[in-house]
Amino acid sequence: MSLIPVEDALSRVLAGIARPVEAERIPLGQCAERTLAEDVKAERDQPPFPASAMDGYAVRSIDTASIPATLRVIGVSAAGARFEREVGPGEAVRIFTGAPLPQGADAVVLQEDTDRDGDIVTVKEAAREGRHIRAAGLDFRAGETLLTSGQRLDARHISLSAAMGRGSLLVRRKPRIAILATGDELVLPGEPAGPDQITASSLPAIAAMVTKAGGEPIDLGIARDSLEALNERLDAAKSVKADMLVTLGGASVGEHDLVQKALIARGMALDFWRVALRPGKPLMHGIFEGATMLGLPGNPVSSFVCAILFVVPAIRALLGDPRSAADPTEPAILGEDLPQNALRQDYMRAALAFERLEGERPVVRPHPVQDSSMLCQLAQSDVLLIRPPHAPAARAGDPCRIIRLERFC
Repeated sequence: MSLIPVEDALSRVLAGIARPVEAERIPLGQCAERTLAEDVKAERDQPPFPASAMDGYAVRSIDTASIPATLRVIGVSAAGARFEREVGPGEAVRIFTGAPLPQGADAVVLQEDTDRDGDIVTVKEAAREGRHIRAAGLDFRAGETLLTSGQRLDARHISLSAAMGRGSLLVRRKPRIAILATGDELVLPGEPAGPDQITASSLPAIAAMVTKAGGEPIDLGIARDSLEALNERLDAAKSVKADMLVTLGGASVGEHDLVQKALIARGMALDFWRVALRPGKPLMHGIFEGATMLGLPGNPVSSFVCAILFVVPAIRALLGDPRSAADPTEPAILGEDLPQNALRQDYMRAALAFERLEGERPVVRPHPVQDSSMLCQLAQSDVLLIRPPHAPAARAGDPCRIIRLERFC
């Protein structure tokens, strides 16, 4: 099978997701970082009445045309306790921020622009009509659609939903993403390692990325390099009803790379397993037990890059996000010269040299060594610097494209 371009590989991964996961209605307080499965309309105007924007006195602006103006205070309007009568000529109502504007009043005079003596208030600053008043519906009107299906909810959206009068929202359940590491050389984090073993560092890293993307990671542990061990773990993936299976390592065709063989023997429809990218060429995709299957390379940096490019967009598609295939890149400026690129699209680990002024592009410098096993270097990176296949040599100051890592991890 020949190498396929990154863009084609992503299109095929997303095309294999027939529909989003089911929806569930949950209390608003539990909706942070969940994805909407409905459009959300306001159930009331906000504010629902003309309200004071300041502490002061509600007046008729015509009564303050001649300054100083002396008015009689006839009551108080507070938040949650409006003044029920109408303000007449020569009258004023003490009012507080957020309180309903009494009938008859058309302006609010600031407290500091008055002097009060008993029931008499002297206005020292003329008030114009509408001054310091929030009109009913200033923010939004009942019936307006303010949030749409596929929206990832953060604190801003939770606050808006509450103001709209919504106590619960219909959201997508979290897709269940089963993650399986493979290899005799691996031990779980915290376990003692033999002289020829290493820690399965990709396992917790991919789980963290799944969580940030809105999924529920299911740790299937490590499968040893045997078909029996793999089949045992694949049975576990089936039992947890995973929406996606992500394997780490064993995606190539070496003697110890058994993942593809085991999955095909169990009926997986293999789509592709080689992509024209660096790092991460041996990337496998198929449909297993009705779920999306992504076989990531074993090298930790390779699996990390492939998770950004394929796992995260697939999770967003499972959540019904219409932007799941959106381009995650942004423009930047090279901070140093680079040689011509080879036939695979390169995702170089790089640091931001500095942020330019607002509206200008950041300057990026790739690390001098780009080895797919170097996690310390990855941890010190801010971005992935993208070099298209066969890109010509580039010089410092040339434009480039980057992906900010903070969006994914």
